[in-house]
Amino acid sequence: MTALSPPSTAGRPAPPRGPRRRRALIGWGFIGPFMAVFALVFLAPICYSIYLSLFRTQLVGGTSFVGFDNYQRALEDPNFWSALGRVTLFLAVQVPVMLGIALLVALAIDSGRLYGKNFFRIAIFLPYAVPAVVAALMWGFMYGTRFGLVGNINDAFGVTLPDPLSSGLVLASIGNIVTWEFVGYNMLIFYAALRVIPHSLYEAAEIDGAGQWRIISAIKLPAIRGALVIATIFSIIGSFQLFNEPSILKNLAPNTITTDFTPNFYTYSLAFSGQQHNYAATVAIIMGIFTMIIAYAVQLRGMRKEA
Repeated sequence: MTALSPPSTAGRPAPPRGPRRRRALIGWGFIGPFMAVFALVFLAPICYSIYLSLFRTQLVGGTSFVGFDNYQRALEDPNFWSALGRVTLFLAVQVPVMLGIALLVALAIDSGRLYGKNFFRIAIFLPYAVPAVVAALMWGFMYGTRFGLVGNINDAFGVTLPDPLSSGLVLASIGNIVTWEFVGYNMLIFYAALRVIPHSLYEAAEIDGAGQWRIISAIKLPAIRGALVIATIFSIIGSFQLFNEPSILKNLAPNTITTDFTPNFYTYSLAFSGQQHNYAATVAIIMGIFTMIIAYAVQLRGMRKEA
């Protein structure tokens, strides 16, 4: 008995090109609006910024092509490096503190031993609903030593608390505002990841005699590693984009928060106060590339650990 061979398709005619082309057109019709919006609001501004960064506008001579001179100037600019160093220090301290608090809160709510967990979940997430400008104004007035909460405490108790907006504390004060704003957001990411862990793993661990700390370290934390990486990347990008809080608090501390306090604030000041649009575009492009490299490195490291 011989095995049956599959029917030959050599003599079959190829499917008509009309239906295949029609399906391709239907697919492009679905993604076409997105691609158009993506190109308009994302690709076009980046391309235009790169184009601006290659020129220089002067009072004498007008606009001229300078190639990569603006990039060389930015890499030699002490104000840019000062702003980048300041925001890097902010990231190195604030992001671990914020994510650590968010993780602890998420673990506490997920444990099932916290009374009123729904109330705490909403209460902790609520600051994220407050606009960043409003949050900066609110905390700025509380930081005030003449009219705010700090000043009222000084007058009521006859003490002299350190000025939160002084040069030595202003970065920590901004970090406090950002932490207050985004702990709830990151807590929700961690909590959502914890909720999808199968309960059978907890039951098996309890049967084996594992305690709560062992369950957290051996089950919960490895299971939410992806969420930790995503939250870390979002926090790094947000730190490098720091702008709202310094720009609002500058009116309350003009001698402490300078125009080059953060790279984004420096770019804004160059473009709208100094009318140096070409150089501002250059600084923005460099910061975008730097942020992309750091975020990608964190992603690779997180994926390698997960593997």
